[in-house]
Amino acid sequence: MTDLRDRVKALIPGVLEDLSRLVAIPSVSSLPDHHGDVQATAEAVAQYARDLGCPDVRIIAEGGQPAVIARFPAPEGAPTVCLYAHHDVQPTGDRALWTSDPFQVTRRDGRLYGRGVVDDKAGIAVHLAALRAFDGKPPVGVTLFVEGEEEVGSPTLEAIMAEHADLLAADVYVICDSANWEVGTPAFTTALRGLSDVVVQVDTLDHALHSGQYGGVAPDALTTLVRLLATLHDADGNVAVQGLVTEEPFALEYPEERLRAETGLLEGVRFTGTGPAADRLWGRPSVTVLAIDCTRVADASNTLAPSARAKVSMRLAPSQDADAALAALKQHLLDHAPFGARVTFGHAEAADGSLVTLSGDVAEAARVAYSEAFGTDVVEVGQGGSIPLVGAFQKAFPNAAVLVTGVVDPDSRMHGIDESFDLSDFTSACIAEATLLARLAPGA
Repeated sequence: MTDLRDRVKALIPGVLEDLSRLVAIPSVSSLPDHHGDVQATAEAVAQYARDLGCPDVRIIAEGGQPAVIARFPAPEGAPTVCLYAHHDVQPTGDRALWTSDPFQVTRRDGRLYGRGVVDDKAGIAVHLAALRAFDGKPPVGVTLFVEGEEEVGSPTLEAIMAEHADLLAADVYVICDSANWEVGTPAFTTALRGLSDVVVQVDTLDHALHSGQYGGVAPDALTTLVRLLATLHDADGNVAVQGLVTEEPFALEYPEERLRAETGLLEGVRFTGTGPAADRLWGRPSVTVLAIDCTRVADASNTLAPSARAKVSMRLAPSQDADAALAALKQHLLDHAPFGARVTFGHAEAADGSLVTLSGDVAEAARVAYSEAFGTDVVEVGQGGSIPLVGAFQKAFPNAAVLVTGVVDPDSRMHGIDESFDLSDFTSACIAEATLLARLAPGA
């Protein structure tokens, strides 16, 4: 495989140039003003596939954002591999906090920075590098599938899979949208937490009141809401919602000193929850209050608020039924309403997690390919974040092998300020994927 490794390395500068062009398009799927940019990235990805001589390139949508399906036919007797990534990105947040323009790729200290550079336009670039290593004629069939709405929960992915199942059917799915264990150490993700979230509203009064005139008798909705939210955890920070699933313990140890460095935990602040960190991150539920609607401090008046609301999000054990978890969360909030406050619910979402089994010939070929490329053994990890599409692939194509990889590392800050990836890891990931395609060919 030495020649293949050298071919990939020679391609990296050009691939990074194309990645820079993709990052320059602000394809933020959650913001309507950028829907044209999401379309533009789909067009760009489709053109990269055409430039490789792909005979079947389509931009499709089923009521949502555009996705690209590009099919490279399988040689006689060869399996088909579907290479997945997504071309939409998160909003930047306060651009003034970025060290450099988030939509202008910048290289610093062996890393590449920009919004979406690692989540997940790097995934697209890895796939392009692997395909270019074979001049667009891979030794197996390849379906390049690049989605355009992963960052908003892939709401039409199942519709796409149902409508275009014949185009997306494959023997192996390589989902390049996850993380490595650390810089220099590749990982396959075998457990992904699910997600349930809901907007909860608390009402205590039919109109606002003067806080001096009625404070001490009438409960204000904001204080009541805060008290309600506080019941979601016990004194140690463990989730207090009843009826939720936990997974079996993970073998991999997550050192506390590493976790403290990665999270930027302030001096004197303790971690939440009890038990091994890997279990808490990958195999147990967590609850986060994502937002609260309330009066700004600058606009505060001496008023008892009649109504307040919050968005509550739960990450779930991979085997947890997400709808059942959502029902449990709602019931907990109803049961623990302080002062008999009225509790109602707004928009809610639920997405199952997934467990990925790594066994058989494909898994072995992948272990060898990635270990050779990185120069060290592959680690099996879980992810605290949710990638519902993994379960969607498993459900739609139950007989196929699924491999979840990525270029993210502990310093990548995906979704955050100064998102980045390690350039050496990126090169290794490109070599690994090209090597995997070669190893999956008949007679390899």
